[in-house]
Amino acid sequence: MELEVYNLKGEKAGIVQVSDYIFAAPVNETVVHQALVRQLANKRQGTADTQTRSDVKRSTRKLYAQKHTGRSRRGSATSPLLKGGSVVFGPHPRDYRQAMPKKMCRLALRSVLSGKVKDGELKIVEKLQLAEPKTRLLDEMLGILGVDSTAIIGVALSNDYLTLAASNIPGIKTTMVSMLNVADLLAYKMLVLDVDAVKKIEEIWEKKETGKVKAN
Repeated sequence: MELEVYNLKGEKAGIVQVSDYIFAAPVNETVVHQALVRQLANKRQGTADTQTRSDVKRSTRKLYAQKHTGRSRRGSATSPLLKGGSVVFGPHPRDYRQAMPKKMCRLALRSVLSGKVKDGELKIVEKLQLAEPKTRLLDEMLGILGVDSTAIIGVALSNDYLTLAASNIPGIKTTMVSMLNVADLLAYKMLVLDVDAVKKIEEIWEKKETGKVKAN
């Protein structure tokens, strides 16, 4: 398929031929949801911990007499019913990591990229570059391109000028396209790429044809 390319003045500068396999794939919402849940789960540290009755260190003396008080029997200060006692069924350290086949991960990413194209949330420019690492320059460039919401700027190679300029703009994030992921693409409305970044995406996620070797 063909997508329009803009220059830094916001004018149409031509078209670029992109892979239908990546940018025109059917959107599989189920796989996208699973990939998002997996990514968020894998970010969890799983270090939350609470004390059981055996962990609480308090006096083992009986709180008061068993009988003749008219009160209920109370035997231990470590009871979860008392202030400073233990916790019932509280969290303990665990691993939240989830596994997912690589093919499903790639399908989820292609689905999100295709969804960006379908919804008009992908903007391709000739070359993402700044003369100086100034926030004002990047803000003006995004305004000219019509990016008036949250956006993720993808580049083929690390660009310190863009990273520094975007660090002071709320809702704008820069990243190398090799680090694109489902959670970021869903969290930011617009996706801004240059032609080199598009080619890099195709290089990384394009379907690899595997030929079968015949035995002699």
